[in-house]
Amino acid sequence: MSRGFQMCFCSADFVKICLAISFCGGKQTRRIGLLQRGVVSWLTISCALASGSGHEAFIDLQMTSGETGANGTFAYFAFGSNMLRERLRLDNPSATFLDTARLKDYQLDFGVCSENMANNWHGGPATIRESPGSEVWGIIWTMSRDHLDTLDRQEGVHEGIYSPLQVRVESSSHGEMLCKTYQMNNFHARLTSPQYKHVVCRGAQQNGLPKDYVRGLLAVKTNNYTGPSILDSIKIDADYS
Repeated sequence: MSRGFQMCFCSADFVKICLAISFCGGKQTRRIGLLQRGVVSWLTISCALASGSGHEAFIDLQMTSGETGANGTFAYFAFGSNMLRERLRLDNPSATFLDTARLKDYQLDFGVCSENMANNWHGGPATIRESPGSEVWGIIWTMSRDHLDTLDRQEGVHEGIYSPLQVRVESSSHGEMLCKTYQMNNFHARLTSPQYKHVVCRGAQQNGLPKDYVRGLLAVKTNNYTGPSILDSIKIDADYS
């Protein structure tokens, strides 16, 4: 037997929340539409109802949109050059440090989305790839939703270079969190440039990532490129020089 219902209610922050729940046996898929300040966000919640009194739900929240905060912000997990505050804030000045975090069962790689593709870093930027047992450390930034588009453009989403991805990370002080991040499309391994590596390592050091992980970043091989790059436009805080 299946059943469904819809609930609508209002609050000061959420103009309207429509909760549509479809029940089918013990396994459910719930879709929630949030209409807040005219922006619709769709979230998928997969949950299993426990048998017995009350049908208590154990919910695994999977967000398919970057709009995560009721205060107009979203959480972004950076693992590459955007770990460096000064680099991220070039186009996204609202970025505010929240915590360090690790992403389990992924590994850090450097490459490009096309074998013949050039970029402003003159080498392979970072991406994440699934790898059971591995982990990637990074930074959780909170950012204004006004910068969703600028962040997407910085990551080349509109050009098909990266795709947005929602990941569950273990933060150092805030427990498990769902964050927006990015994964490269059509990955082809390529050595990164010394300039890109420098920014990644500085970001890791600036925000206190584990020393063993930073040593691994410092050991990454580069292509020895010596020309101009985005690094030239980044003014790094002297406290971290």
